[in-house]
Amino acid sequence: MTAQPGNIVLVHGAYHGGWCWRRVADRLQRRGHRVFTPTLTGLADRAHLLRPDITLSTHVQDVANLLLWEDLEDVVLCGHSYGGMVITGVAEQLAQRIRSIVYLDALKPEAGQCLLDYADPAARPHMEAAMRTGPLRPLPATAFNVNEADLAWVDAKMTPHPPLTFTESLPSVRGRESIARKIYVYASGYDSRLFRKFAEETARDPSWQCVGMQGGHDLMIDSPDDVAAMLDGAAAD
Repeated sequence: MTAQPGNIVLVHGAYHGGWCWRRVADRLQRRGHRVFTPTLTGLADRAHLLRPDITLSTHVQDVANLLLWEDLEDVVLCGHSYGGMVITGVAEQLAQRIRSIVYLDALKPEAGQCLLDYADPAARPHMEAAMRTGPLRPLPATAFNVNEADLAWVDAKMTPHPPLTFTESLPSVRGRESIARKIYVYASGYDSRLFRKFAEETARDPSWQCVGMQGGHDLMIDSPDDVAAMLDGAAAD
């Protein structure tokens, strides 16, 4: 068991749900941590709540309310992929409750930017057209380079994503920048210029720790031992 048990909140990305953290959560709980894996409104086990007006602010409040109602302090807050947008918004409200903030192959937005701003220019018109027709259909697990043994399982769990979450921007990132321990984890088995750019930026910034990790984009599924060990370290002094 870890010498420094803590509160760890794990925020999933687009099309996913709290289910994707099960392997990591089990490992962290065995180390003595309290682990929370909320599913964002409209997804996975909360897919029955999907509606057209769900925004990024809805998802930010999902997680912020968890911290408030569970009275969580000294939190390790980790977001995967789109979850980076969510945890950045949570940090604007509750930075004083966050010990460490971790971006797991995640978007690291700047003020005034929404997820759609990071889309490849060639792909953006297609994304915008898809968003006008309703919820966004899940990408196949192969698009995230999920390991072969888990492809069918991940595909079966993915659900449509509310489109307005991709168009709402964050007005500020001052809360995130005020957190003393900031970690960016880059998946070496997922070829993404965008996430590689975030990794390069944080590697040059002395206020960040940048970590490379073996596995596809869904590191919590491909490399749960490594992800759990990293989060265990983030909970320590």
